[in-house]
Amino acid sequence: MSAYPSAEVDAVVVGSGPNGLAAAVTLARAGLRVQVLEAQDTIGGGARTLDLGLAPGVIHDICSAVHPLALASPFFDAFDVRARGVQMNLPEASYAQPMDDEPAAIAWHDAERTADGLGADAATWRATLGTLAKNQDLVVELALGDKRSVPPAVLSPHSLTIAPLFGALLGLQGTPAWNLPFRTERARALLSGVAAHAIGRIPSLGLSATSALLGTIAHGVGWPIPVGGSQAIIDALVADLRAHGGEIITGHRVRTWRDVPPARAVLLDTTAGAAAEILANRLPRSLEAQLRRFPHGNAAAKVDFVLSGPVPWRDPDVGRAGTQHLGGTRGQMAAAEAEVAAGRIPQHPVTLVSDPSIADPSRIQGGVRPLWTYAHMPAGDTTDPTELVTAQIERFAPGFRDVVVASQGISAADMARHNPSLVGGDISMGRVTMYDMIARPTARWDPYRLADTGWYLCSAATPPGPGVHGMNGWHAAQRVLRHEFGLREMPDLGPSA
Repeated sequence: MSAYPSAEVDAVVVGSGPNGLAAAVTLARAGLRVQVLEAQDTIGGGARTLDLGLAPGVIHDICSAVHPLALASPFFDAFDVRARGVQMNLPEASYAQPMDDEPAAIAWHDAERTADGLGADAATWRATLGTLAKNQDLVVELALGDKRSVPPAVLSPHSLTIAPLFGALLGLQGTPAWNLPFRTERARALLSGVAAHAIGRIPSLGLSATSALLGTIAHGVGWPIPVGGSQAIIDALVADLRAHGGEIITGHRVRTWRDVPPARAVLLDTTAGAAAEILANRLPRSLEAQLRRFPHGNAAAKVDFVLSGPVPWRDPDVGRAGTQHLGGTRGQMAAAEAEVAAGRIPQHPVTLVSDPSIADPSRIQGGVRPLWTYAHMPAGDTTDPTELVTAQIERFAPGFRDVVVASQGISAADMARHNPSLVGGDISMGRVTMYDMIARPTARWDPYRLADTGWYLCSAATPPGPGVHGMNGWHAAQRVLRHEFGLREMPDLGPSA
């Protein structure tokens, strides 16, 4: 364990995930002395890339692998990872939905090309996802705000048509009317598959919000894959933090407030329950109780594969996408998610797949490549998911087993081994329902500020929720600058600043 520095710091950030680092960079850019404490020996939380020892030179993304929000979010737009040398390569297709009995549905980066492949739903896709993609900035601002203030873009005359369209798509897809306005199973399944980036019952408003946002971005900036893995984004944040005087201490687990050096402000990139535990008996009782009660959602169980060649998809176009959503029809996915919600393991779990070498050939080493996958499972389940995931891929890619060189399965219960915040395999740091996305982790007016203590929560357990977008950390850091340091002008995050 590293010792504290001799100099007093202005702000401490606990946790070096994307949100913790976004907060730390913002505070350091404002001229504060910032220290980051990380329990693990490596930096990055859910956006780390590591050598798992499965094959020489082959590296794997520990949690997140594809990053639509790393280009679309206001924080990363201001930070500009591309200008800092991070290569964000775009696959020809953002995502694909293979089917059992008909050709796969493909969400090409080009909305027109996507619509052309959807037959009777072509015009509807253009009018909904196509229109929203042309107005991506407004959609992102609506989705990634702090859920407490009115986004400035909403006040523009242009929003009078786009905001209702976004709301209508979200509302229809999140209710029993979700088969409207699409008529074909392929279009319905294509949109439902995007909802699988969250975990919960479908249809539901929480998951439809995920679907509408990511579906819009798929035809906007696209779903890029960072060259060298997710760690490239983290490394850019770390470099900027250190360039502005910030310090990172690894191998330092914070269990109580006593493990944190004196500082005017402390930001926790942790679960709501961990925040309550760290500040036990130092918060108002009602707030501490609310943090402890904030519900976790169901889980992801992960399998990392090493392959001797590309996945042999039955429909070759599926392999041109950076991400595959495996679940079949909308009804099949809904049934699988209902099983998970009931605490049962589905026979065919909803599974996400990504071969990063589609966009980053440097990930192929010695003729073999990594394959990133995870399946939706009940929270805390101890089942090794390797066979379930293998069978689900084989369902749409006969012969998949023949290209598997090595694999490593991580049960939902063991996901916290790589990141303590993934309690029971909950990759969202809290249940994904519409209410829980707004009242996250509480319904207080300021969900980041932990009463008048100088401590703040800046993780995915706060609005706007999960994703590698840095917005939770950015929202929290702005409040720290105002409340604790009296700074109203926010710092420039650009690489030339």
